[in-house]
Amino acid sequence: MKKNFVSNSSDSIRMFKSSFLESLSKVNYYVPLIVYTPVILYLAWQTLFIMEMSALSFVGYIISGLFVWSFVEYILHKHIFHFHPKSEWLKRIHFIFHGVHHDYPNDAKRLVMPPTASIPLALGFYILFKYLLPTGLHDAFFIGFITGYLIYDMIHYALHHANFKSGLWKRLKQHHMLHHYADATKGFGVSSDFWDKILGSNFSKKNNA
Repeated sequence: MKKNFVSNSSDSIRMFKSSFLESLSKVNYYVPLIVYTPVILYLAWQTLFIMEMSALSFVGYIISGLFVWSFVEYILHKHIFHFHPKSEWLKRIHFIFHGVHHDYPNDAKRLVMPPTASIPLALGFYILFKYLLPTGLHDAFFIGFITGYLIYDMIHYALHHANFKSGLWKRLKQHHMLHHYADATKGFGVSSDFWDKILGSNFSKKNNA
């Protein structure tokens, strides 16, 4: 993603003339937790007590959903958020969805996906899993998938606003900051660098030194 500058300001740039649309483009980091935690609890109740899925199967499908989310996170970031459109209206849409974050990475209100975007995406994935998976199994799988999304959003916020001193969190922050400030064509994993390592988009050891 080619950009003209990176702002160090924590202020939000205005993207819409309409105050209503502008308000929909901003969200506090905890809002996804408020939106999706009740969904997770409901689906867990439905799966365990109505469908009577065994605890072992339940955990297995959650782990599977988490794993699939990690790949979807990578693919969305690399091929959708870093798509290079040619037409002006697509460039505008691209800026709204992700370009603004690269130009204003310290804007705390644009670090997690607003519900206006995440809810349609979540619904689309839920319908897809319901179509692909056997009846009664898709709910447990979706719990893992949407939990992976929540982990991604919370980690993304923390990587930009927490000061990690050591360990995994410091390494993840370094990985993400290199994506922002060194080379936006690498380091597409946010909650993990696993797929970057597997698919050849990780930073070199020299970058991580």
